[in-house]
Amino acid sequence: MDEAPLIDELVLIDSRSTDRTVEIARSLGVPVFTHQDILPQYGQRKGKGEALWKSLYVTHGDLVFWIDTDIVNIHPRFVYGLIGPLLLNPAAEFVKGFYRRPLRVDGRLEAIGGGRVTELTARPLLNLFYPELSGVIQPLSGEYGGRRSLLEQLPFYTGYGVETGMLIDVLDRAGLAGIAQVDLKERVHRNQPLQALSKMSFAIIQVVIHKLERRFGPDLLEDVNTSMKLIRQENDRFQLDVQEIIEYERPPMVHIPEYLAARGVT
Repeated sequence: MDEAPLIDELVLIDSRSTDRTVEIARSLGVPVFTHQDILPQYGQRKGKGEALWKSLYVTHGDLVFWIDTDIVNIHPRFVYGLIGPLLLNPAAEFVKGFYRRPLRVDGRLEAIGGGRVTELTARPLLNLFYPELSGVIQPLSGEYGGRRSLLEQLPFYTGYGVETGMLIDVLDRAGLAGIAQVDLKERVHRNQPLQALSKMSFAIIQVVIHKLERRFGPDLLEDVNTSMKLIRQENDRFQLDVQEIIEYERPPMVHIPEYLAARGVT
C-alpha cells in the first residue's frame, strides 16, 4: 500500500480464530472485523462464504478482492495481479486467480497434485452442466474479486460452495466475456486431509444442484440427504461420523436495508 498505492483499503475478516492472525493484523495497522459481529441481526452462519458476504458491508471500494490468509508463499502479486484486469479492461467484471498447486506428500512438496476437490468434483460438474466454465483453470481459487456493482447483486453461499455458486452466478449476470483469469504462478498452503476434502465436495455438489433447480425447476434438494456420513476407523472398529452439511444462501447485499442505508441509497 505504501510503495505502489493501488490499494485504498485493506481489512481482515476474522472468524474468531485462535492463532495469531488478529494480533499480526493489528500490529500492522490493519482493521479487523469479526464476521459474527457484522450485521448480527441477520444471525450467524459458519463458513468462508459468510465472511465474504459480510465483508461487502464493512468495505467501501468500487473494486473488492478477497485473499485467503493461509497462503504459505504469500506475495504482493496475489493482490496486484487480480487488480490489473479490472483496471485495464472495462469489459471485465470478475477475476479469478490461477496457479500451480503443489501437494505435500510424506513431508515433501510435490510440484503438482494439489487441488484435488477441483479436479475430482468441481471441474467434472462444471463440464457436465456449465461447459462455458470448463476453461476456468482454478474454479475454487480463493483469490478473486470483482466490481462491487456486480458482487452486491449476487447471493452468497455461506460455506465451501461459495466459489462455485459465485462463478455460476457471475456467468449468468456478466457472461463469459466478463470473467478474467490471472496467472499468480504458484500457491502453497496447508493441504487438507481427505475427510475434509470429502466434506468440501459434498457442499459443492449441493450448490450445483441448487443452481440446476433454478434453471430446470424441480426441488431436488427437498428429497436429498444433507447429512454426510464419514467412515472413521478407531483401532479395529469402524464408525459412522454423521455431520450435517447444509449450504445456506445469503441474499444479494443490495437486498439488505442496512447496506443500502450505509451507502445513502433509499
